[in-house]
Amino acid sequence: MDDTMTAEEQPQTTDPAPPQSVDLAAVFEDSGVKDVLKEIDETMIGLAPVKQRIREMVALLLVDRARRDMGLATEAPTLHMSFTGNPGTGKTTVALKMAELLHRLGYVRKGHLVSVTRDDLVGQYIGHTAPKTREVLKKAMGGVLFIDEAYYLYRPENERDYGQEAIEILLQVMENNRDDLVVILAGYGDRMDTFFSSNPGFRSRIAHHIDFPDYSDEELVRIADVMLAQQNYHLDEEAKAVLLRYAGLRRAQPHFANARSIRNALDRARLRQANRLFSRNEGPVSAEDLSTIRAEDLLASRVFTLGEPDSEPAS
Repeated sequence: MDDTMTAEEQPQTTDPAPPQSVDLAAVFEDSGVKDVLKEIDETMIGLAPVKQRIREMVALLLVDRARRDMGLATEAPTLHMSFTGNPGTGKTTVALKMAELLHRLGYVRKGHLVSVTRDDLVGQYIGHTAPKTREVLKKAMGGVLFIDEAYYLYRPENERDYGQEAIEILLQVMENNRDDLVVILAGYGDRMDTFFSSNPGFRSRIAHHIDFPDYSDEELVRIADVMLAQQNYHLDEEAKAVLLRYAGLRRAQPHFANARSIRNALDRARLRQANRLFSRNEGPVSAEDLSTIRAEDLLASRVFTLGEPDSEPAS
């Protein structure tokens, strides 16, 4: 007896029909990004417009996921970004968080961040730039490539500069591997505008431009509290008032770098505190003594005494 079934008798299999509706709140909960957004809100002081843009991008990507699940025609959104703002405003930290968010949303495979500058991409002689750039891109694939001070890639005043070769390779990879790599260009706003004007290929590939505002003086004091707490230090009340004055004065001086300048000021204050404790010769010191930054530890700064910044690298 022939048990072979005819084509008409074969069991038919069909793909399940796509859902007709979607609960976006449930999609948000299931995505795993809620805790990352909460961490950004709770641990990053200030930056309200930046946080709003991050939430908007997350919403875009969640809607894109829902559209794909429902079988709607979709094209993967362009995710390359530009972060503009002064030094010390949290651009690298936000880039790290973006890598994590994009990984949880399924838009990058690994979720790691590779942070580079011109020196990591551009060689010093013929034939050196391409392998350097491609090696960096290889490391960044599946994650986010963060290029700080990206405008230094382009130096038209130097005819023997090899930055243009790195730019051409980057542009090609940004276009052809957009489903496996997100590139974030960062730097001062005015210089980035000039850079984009000189390199329209970059501007056409950057979909999200996020500007990072300077921190207010009050926000810088709050940032200082967090930095010190991480090392089991704290400011007394008088020192907080002095640091607020310091922030305002330091802001008006050259090479101010927001949170970075405050971190440097705190490092010097800890140095002065240690010397103060050693020089007082008053017997044992308490845990409170060892943990407290006082006003005098800050007032010795040249910002107050000479009206100029303490030794600090230009940023």
